[in-house]
Amino acid sequence: MLTDASILFQIAGIGIIVAIIHTILKQMGKEEIAQFATLLGFIIVLVVVVSSLSDLFQQIRSVFLFQG
Repeated sequence: MLTDASILFQIAGIGIIVAIIHTILKQMGKEEIAQFATLLGFIIVLVVVVSSLSDLFQQIRSVFLFQG
């Protein structure tokens, strides 16, 4: 599992890259593709967050269901 700070930096990096791509595509007049790029970036961040939450719930489950 990644540390908390690296997850935040990863999400921030994806956000910055998506914002740059969106701005460039919008300046080129391709607003539909810019919206799809933003949606794709949102889906990628959502997958990262769901994966992190899954790891968190797995750790919580292992704590409370300790069979030692």
